Amino acid sequence: MIKIGILGYGNLGKGVEAAIAKNEDLSLTAVYTRRAPESIQTASGAAVKSIADLESGNEDIDVLIICSGSATDLPEQTPKFAALYNVIDSFDTHANIPTHFAKVDKAAQQAGKIGIISCGWDPGMFSINRVYSMSVMPDGEAYTFWGRGVSQGHSDAVRRIAGVKDCRQYTVPVPAALEAVRSGSNPELTTRQKHTRECFVVAEEGADLARIENEIKTMPNYFADYDTTVHFIDEAEMKAKHSTLPHGGSVIYSGTSSEGTKHVIEYSLKLDSNPEFTGSVLAAYARAAYRLNQKGISGAKTVLDIAPADISPLSGEELRKHYL
Repeated sequence: MIKIGILGYGNLGKGVEAAIAKNEDLSLTAVYTRRAPESIQTASGAAVKSIADLESGNEDIDVLIICSGSATDLPEQTPKFAALYNVIDSFDTHANIPTHFAKVDKAAQQAGKIGIISCGWDPGMFSINRVYSMSVMPDGEAYTFWGRGVSQGHSDAVRRIAGVKDCRQYTVPVPAALEAVRSGSNPELTTRQKHTRECFVVAEEGADLARIENEIKTMPNYFADYDTTVHFIDEAEMKAKHSTLPHGGSVIYSGTSSEGTKHVIEYSLKLDSNPEFTGSVLAAYARAAYRLNQKGISGAKTVLDIAPADISPLSGEELRKHYL
């Protein structure tokens, strides 16, 4: 059994817990939290411990799955704990991945540990499909569309704004852009032309709504490059209309193998629960982290560095027989 620790017990942490229950070779040892441990009851009955317990480096876990936000937590937590344990995160601020990778790599190399970053569906499964498509058809263009769905990372970033009590942020593909790409015409599209963003915000009583809206719309890496609509709603409406976390999207690659011969490759996801699917990806890559470290491999890795067989619970013989 591969012993797993979960740091953070929000939506993503609960998604990882559900995924571990579906994998017979994974075992949840403990959930670690910044909250009072006695205030949390896990669905699986797993022990809840303080994040301070991790800092000794002596917890009996093979892999720590860090289920925190990309805006402020993961840039600090992943390098810190990569110096003590094999770790995985779902860091999803694409522009900052090279910097995050370098910090985690340094810590993990020095400790002889593995740190797999940016696991999920984008970055993650979509990243793999972009690279596969580009590699087999170098004369082409990759397009990625997200939604309509709730972005956990973007929602979390808005909740960090002073005066915001809760938020759900929906990413919405522009239909005309989607149709143009699927036609194989390889249009040149700006970030703003491909998606819009829609925020439903519950503000604290007396908060400056104009300031909050401006901070959202001008936030770099998250909203500044998009047409963004902000709706202020009350808690009752949030609970009634925005309590679930669906998401999905498509990677579409359009290219040519010879003059006039076009090919369109499409990989798509439709997810009832963004955190449960992301948690399932994290759980699978926890298996890879353990296996790689058992081989003496250390340092930071991404999904692009790891073979499909390393994340599968099946043997090579079973994979070749049933899936090749």
